[in-house]
Formats: sequence, structure tokens, C-alpha cells
Amino acid sequence: MNVELFVGEQLKKCSLSLYNTDSVPLQLQKTRKEFEGDVTLVTFPLTRLSRKSPEQTATEVGEWLKANVPQVENFNVVKGFLNIKLSTDFWLRQLSQIIDDQSFGVNSKGASGRTVMVEYSSPNTNKPLHLGHIRNNLLGYSVAKILEANGHNVIKVNLVNDRGIHICKSMLAWQKFGNGETPQSSGKKGDHLVGDYYVKFDKMYKEQLVELMQKGLSEDEAKKQAPAIVEAQEMLLKWEQGDKEVVDLWEKMNGWVYEGFDVTYKQLGVSFDKTYYESNTYLFGKEIVNDGLAKGVFFKKEDGSVWVDLTADGLDQKLLLRSDGTSVYMTQDLGTARQRHEEYKFGELIYVVGNEQNYHFQVLKLVLKKLGYDWSDYIYHLSYGMVELPEGKMKSREGTVVDADDLMDAMISTARDTSLELGKLAGIPQDERQQLFRMIGLGALKYFILKVDPKKTMLFDPNESIDFNGNTGPFLQYTHARIRSVLRKAQEQNLAPTIGTAMLGEKEVELVKNLADFPQIVAQAGAEHSPALIANYVYELAKEFNQYYHDVSILKEENVDVKLQRLELLQQIGNVIKTATELLGMEVPERM
Repeated sequence: MNVELFVGEQLKKCSLSLYNTDSVPLQLQKTRKEFEGDVTLVTFPLTRLSRKSPEQTATEVGEWLKANVPQVENFNVVKGFLNIKLSTDFWLRQLSQIIDDQSFGVNSKGASGRTVMVEYSSPNTNKPLHLGHIRNNLLGYSVAKILEANGHNVIKVNLVNDRGIHICKSMLAWQKFGNGETPQSSGKKGDHLVGDYYVKFDKMYKEQLVELMQKGLSEDEAKKQAPAIVEAQEMLLKWEQGDKEVVDLWEKMNGWVYEGFDVTYKQLGVSFDKTYYESNTYLFGKEIVNDGLAKGVFFKKEDGSVWVDLTADGLDQKLLLRSDGTSVYMTQDLGTARQRHEEYKFGELIYVVGNEQNYHFQVLKLVLKKLGYDWSDYIYHLSYGMVELPEGKMKSREGTVVDADDLMDAMISTARDTSLELGKLAGIPQDERQQLFRMIGLGALKYFILKVDPKKTMLFDPNESIDFNGNTGPFLQYTHARIRSVLRKAQEQNLAPTIGTAMLGEKEVELVKNLADFPQIVAQAGAEHSPALIANYVYELAKEFNQYYHDVSILKEENVDVKLQRLELLQQIGNVIKTATELLGMEVPERM
């Protein structure tokens, strides 16, 4: 049973007995570490019933609880706060309930009856995935897992931005400089090869800008008249008109990119239930724009471009269709949102997109609302901060990004070097070591990124992330392996973990308290769309366990009942660490 829920029920009985009502709002919180107790009641709201001071009210309530609720062992009052200490027997029963619950902290998928769609990744097919995409993918996948653990029916989706001017830039550069190069002929992953041509386009474009400005054009004029950008815009128009040569090249180069993406996703350990393609969805967006024009929600300018006026809502005018009829991101997002709601009737649609797009999603919701789609209220933008490196920010066009594949390979290599240097894998076979290096390296990457509140910009330091003693993924993995090692040794001694008749010691009670918090943490992480809550919870649990392991004898304990009980406690801690890390998309090893 939820501890605060149990205490709340007893307090309602107390209020009914003392004040003849059980409808008083109760403010409960975990007791702060510097005070003795498990749950704290803020008594100020009760003073209007008791007509006594907060301290007198707290004492009166505490005495009633101690006299009438066997599970309340003691209490103390600090000003208007009542700190309630629960009995050891209560915590032993909590441990028993945790053991009996085979899926402790995790609800069955679909139990809530609510469908939630989570969109993440959303790559462009003109370049490979980079460090920023890694945070996006890890956040999206973890949030989806956490929402599933809250009993929702979760649909994980990817929207591939496979059309637009940026795609045409890579295509044009390949036409000019490629000489028929392919992933097979070059030995490069397809997404890397196409990304190289995106960088080459930018170099060509900048050279043309310099040349035009030297001829007297302003920078704005040069940007519009540069042959490279004019040709790319012409290519986009041909693509939308179905020009066979352009469409064939588009299909070929996108095919290279998809093969590369699949390799990256597999290595990163993320997946999708459905993939949408902008080349299809933008057409639905055009339908919505035409509907909006007919209804008078949108307006057309003299050049033929279509806009929505949001100035009355404190925003500005937003372009929906260019004068040449080509669409923009907002066009396809409108179409995709409507298509998804028609398909799944979602109760929430979560977009995992960086905070530089906050305004875009503000506009998206508002425009859908103006069109009469009330389900726009269900749209949630999970806005996250950028990832920076010790060297500074990344720039895609200049080819200075941290490539996702290179980063994962580097993390695995660093995990190997660090593990061997520390002698962590002594006695483990060579083939098993390779799997551990991958598990440790990627676990370090995932945990380091997910432990930070999504809203915050973060600094990623690969070396800091692989530390077996800090607030890191390898620390959690090593803790789980340590627990499994103790349990294997117990099994070799024919010791079966069980609660038995022994009473919990003070240190065991603290660990059970931490375990009992897990379901509430999972619920809170789902409500706030924040894997960081799971990450920081499981770190505190692992830290508490390691202190316990250092202070308390387990296998050498002479009292058999106490020994078996401690083994059972270890088993449950190991289970929660494994479940929590799985919600973060991490793997934990059986041994290290």
C-alpha cells in the first residue's frame, strides 16, 4: 500500500473522531532526513477545527494516532509539523507486499484505457544522426517506456523529414560532385555519405555568396540569387510536381539514409511502432490549409502565399503555403496531427522536440484550435534543452557535429579501456567482455543524458559519464552485478531468500522505505514526462544499498533468519534497479 495513502486514511479517521469531519484537506509529505519520522503532516489547515495552536493540534493528532493505530510507533512535533514514525512491523509488511507484487511499480500496458502517442527522433534525410538526436531519441524512448509502465497504451512514432529544400541541397551537391558515388563504392554508411554532400552544398553556397557580394549585391540579395539556392528551389518544385528524374534520385538517396538510420537506431536500442514520412503527410496539410481558406481562418496574400493571422492572440502572422504552392513545416505538422487523431483517437500526443521549436508548437496548437479541432488540447510539447560539449556548440552545415555513430563507438571504447584499467572484468571470458563493454558504454551515455531534467541545457562529458563510483550508469550496473553476485553465492550455499520471522533493523527499514517509493516515482515521472526522476531515484537507491553492503554482513551473518531476510531484501533491490534502468532504456549485467 502507498505509505502516504495509508497514513491519510488513518488521519481521516482521526479527524472524524476529534473534529467530527473527515473532509479536511490533508497535506502530507515525506519527513525530511534531519528529523525522525516517515511521514509529515502539515497541521495548519486543522487549526480552524481544533481552535488550538498548530503545535497543540499536532500533539493532539499524534496522541490519537499512537493510541488508535498500531502501525504508528511514535511521533514528534516541530512547530506546526507532525512527524509520524511507523513501526518496524509496518515496514516488514511493506516488504512482503513488494515481494508478492510480481510487477512492482509497473502497470500492465493499456490498463488505464488511455492511448498516448510519443513522437521522437524526427530526423532529416540530409545528414546522419548526431549528439542532439541522441538526447531526443533517448528521451522519447524512455518517456514512452515510463508511460507504458503507468498503464497507458503507448504508440511510439517517428516522423521522417524526407522532403524539403534541405533534402534538395544534398541531392544537388551529389549531382554536381558525386560522380556516381554510392555507399557500396565509398564504404560509407548511407546517411554519412549523404551528409557529406550537404556539407559540400553549404561550402559551394558560401563561395557563391562571397562572389556575388564582391560584385556589389547585398548579403540578402546574394542569398536569394546564388545559383546553388536557386537550383535547389527549382529542384524542390520539380519534386512536388512529380518530375521522374528528381523523384528517382530522391528515392535512391533517401534509401541510403534509411539503411544508415536503422543501424544507428539498433545500436542505440530505440525502436518505433510506426514511421510517418513528410513526403506523404504534407499533402494532408495542404488539404487542411484549403479548408482553412474556405472557412476564412486563413488568408491569401497577393503573391499567392497562404497565411494565418495570430496577432490578436499575441503572436504574429504565420506562413502556411509559399507563393509557389510548396508547403512549410507547419503545413505538414497540421496534416500529420489530424491524420494521427483519426487513426488512434489519442488522449495525448507528445512531441519530443528541442526548445528552439517552442514557438512552432504554440502556433500548431492554436491553429488547430481555430480550425475547430478540440483535441488540440491533448498536444504536449516535451521541450528539451540542447546538448553542448566542453568544446562548445555543434553546427550541422559546417560538418562540426558530434556524429551519433562515432560517439557510441567512442563510449564503448572508453568503457573497455576504463574497465580493463580498473580490473573490473577479471575472470570474465573474452566474448562476454565485448558484450559488457557495449552495455557499459551505452549505459553510461544513456544515464548521463537522462539524469538531467529534460528542460535544461546540458553539458555532455564522455569521460565523466564512465565512472564506476559516481552518479553514473556504470555505478548502477556495477551495483546490480554486485547484488547478483551475492545471490549466486547464496544459491551455492543452498540459501533461499525469504522474509522469515526476523525483525528488520534500522538500516533495512531505510532501504524498504526507498523501495516503497518506487511506484510513486514511476507515476510522477509519467505525469511530468521526466526520466530524470527515475534516474535520480535509482541512483539514491543504489547509493543507499552500497552503504548498507559496506556496513552490514550478509552471507557471514550467523542468525539464519536475519541472513535470509537480508538476501530477500537484496533480491528486491536488484529487481527495482533492473526495472528502473529498463525504463531508461539501459541494460544491467548479471556480473562484472
